[in-house]
Amino acid sequence: MPLDLRQMRHVIALDKHGSFARAASALGLSQSALSRSIQSVEREIGSDLFVRTASGVEPTDGGRIFIALFATVLGAA
Repeated sequence: MPLDLRQMRHVIALDKHGSFARAASALGLSQSALSRSIQSVEREIGSDLFVRTASGVEPTDGGRIFIALFATVLGAA
């Protein structure tokens, strides 16, 4: 299933806020809904976008590339 703009916004929000709790709150979603969305994107592209830690998330090297791409797509949308 191809990625949609909503999923790209979820990735950007998670990067911006640095945690599932803060990003989910900003998006008006539950943490579990955001987590499922991010996992779906990661499965679709075949790579982890974020490293999950006890204190939040950090983008992987590949994640930084996709985040920049998604930001460009969303800027043009």
